[in-house]
Amino acid sequence: MDLPSLGRAIVVVGLGLAAVGLVLVVAGALGLGRLPGDLSLGKGNVRVYVPLATCLLLSAVATVVLNLILRR
Repeated sequence: MDLPSLGRAIVVVGLGLAAVGLVLVVAGALGLGRLPGDLSLGKGNVRVYVPLATCLLLSAVATVVLNLILRR
């Protein structure tokens, strides 16, 4: 792999990470991650968070979007 190709690959990965970060910021502002059905258990200094409802919602949205994009 030559140097310009490596540079382009690094830029693409960086832009992808920036896009994921932007999505996480927007999702946090919309309240995603604190839906009814998300489990939060804690005792003392230990806290366990299981975002069940958030995962189900994101899975359903991703399924619909990918089916619309990949349908031919």
